[in-house]
Amino acid sequence: MTAVVLAGCEHGSSSGGPGESTTGPNGCPAVYDTARAAVARAERTDAPWRGPTTGPRAVSGKSLVYVAQTMTNPGVAGVAQGVREAARVVGWNVRVIDGGGTPAGIQAAMGQAVALKPSGIVIGGFDPNSTSQQVSRAGAEHIPLVGWHAVAAPGPSRRPPLFSNVTTRVQDVARISAQWIIGHSRGRAGAVVFTDASIPFARTKSDLIRKELATCRGVRVLAYENIPIPDASSRTPREVASLLSRFGDRWTHSVAINDLYFADAAPAFRAAGAPGSGPPYNIGAGDGDPSAFQRVNSVQYQSATVPEPLTQQGWQIVDEFNRAFAGGAASGYAAPVHVSTADNTDGATSWDPTGYREAYRKVWGR
Repeated sequence: MTAVVLAGCEHGSSSGGPGESTTGPNGCPAVYDTARAAVARAERTDAPWRGPTTGPRAVSGKSLVYVAQTMTNPGVAGVAQGVREAARVVGWNVRVIDGGGTPAGIQAAMGQAVALKPSGIVIGGFDPNSTSQQVSRAGAEHIPLVGWHAVAAPGPSRRPPLFSNVTTRVQDVARISAQWIIGHSRGRAGAVVFTDASIPFARTKSDLIRKELATCRGVRVLAYENIPIPDASSRTPREVASLLSRFGDRWTHSVAINDLYFADAAPAFRAAGAPGSGPPYNIGAGDGDPSAFQRVNSVQYQSATVPEPLTQQGWQIVDEFNRAFAGGAASGYAAPVHVSTADNTDGATSWDPTGYREAYRKVWGR
């Protein structure tokens, strides 16, 4: 793979532009072919369940507190709904505490969660190191923690101490998002990257996206926009208007670490007369909330999303806690990446793969 990439393209996202002349039919022939094949695999909707099929039966009488970074983040809210759904199956109680998207609010929410002395606490979309005192108190109380997008890698974490972290592999999400741009543009794009650098998981994702885009000489990153998610609704429209003014038709594609940026960008695109079908052609590298699917399905300022299977991940969180309560090991499962477009969603408003509910019910004896 490395040899193919090096033979097909030179690295560097700042040297080549969408209109640059190359020796091949597009900006990077070898990388383009690899990207197109990878996206075709990720667009499949019939992949079988590859997650856990064995584990402890459901432990009864447990309670969870889901501490949300902010419930205005559709991914965080979608996973919370999945946790509630799965908890009903095993007969557990769930309480959601919204951190409001601010460091003080998240710390207060974590403090409240520990004080409630639940059986387990979910770290919903924020860095546990930002609440280190509360995390230490949870450890002293022997309250297991399971994260969602809390650290970069799936599975158990020693520092910070998480029984497990539930997420797709950020490397895979970043790669397929960038590959979609390379494939869609035939290796000639002027791209804008939207991120929230205050969240380590999001910052890692956007850095990996830039690295993957740089494998194609014909793709140039025009701008790297750092907009905190809690500020997205107020800042994104202004930034998009400024970007349109600066780059004009050189801006052909966008990628954001969360779909919500394009919800906030749509009014600015519309006001500038940009067509809903693009350009710029926009892909969200998470989380695949219903509004993102609506934009994709209606071809309105979003062409694709790399959705997290939010409900399935909520079920996985409950399964991970059940393994912790039973004295077992974490499953270590990470869902494979998927790309949703208007051509493969069949009008759905979420990515909900098949097989997991039946599999978990069988594992739990429910």
